[in-house]
Amino acid sequence: MDLTTITPDATAMRALAHPVRLRLLGLLRSDGPATATSLAQRLGLNSGATSYHLRQLAAHGFVVDDPDRGTGRDRWWKAAHQSTRTAENVSETPEGREVVDAYTQAIAVVHTEMLQRAMEEASTLPQAWRRPSTTSDWHLRLTPEQAHELMAKIYELMGSWQEADEDAEGTAEFVVHLHSFPRPGTLTPVDAEAQS
Repeated sequence: MDLTTITPDATAMRALAHPVRLRLLGLLRSDGPATATSLAQRLGLNSGATSYHLRQLAAHGFVVDDPDRGTGRDRWWKAAHQSTRTAENVSETPEGREVVDAYTQAIAVVHTEMLQRAMEEASTLPQAWRRPSTTSDWHLRLTPEQAHELMAKIYELMGSWQEADEDAEGTAEFVVHLHSFPRPGTLTPVDAEAQS
């Protein structure tokens, strides 16, 4: 599948800054088209709330109807893109920073939940999959420029990594979450007015 990307504006990003919407979009991206009812069952939600969140995602271009599936009774949804990027200029205003902060906090919630589930299932995995799984961290002393360079190299590596064919024996979807940040409590907070 070709990797398509959406770079939402602040309004669309605000709509996406909700853990349920991020989970729904993630399921549609990783598992393919689904109905609100099937998504609700997977997430332990009611179908009315799920439908509402799907309509909000659709209003901002994250999901679309799947015309190849369903009947008049069942509405099938699919992801419109395979990834979301944050536009660098969104956080140039106080309102934009607030939107980006809400969005990244929602991502942190979803990632934490997925990591917890992965740790709960780890003991049931074959050793071949336990070996490459990790919860490592590195604490480096860097300048902002060095940190930016490090992240650019990691993105370059991930973008160039060759995936296995879908029908190759023994393949699985392997998740790589990357969290990078200055260690909390080590920097003096910057006044929001000074940033604008």
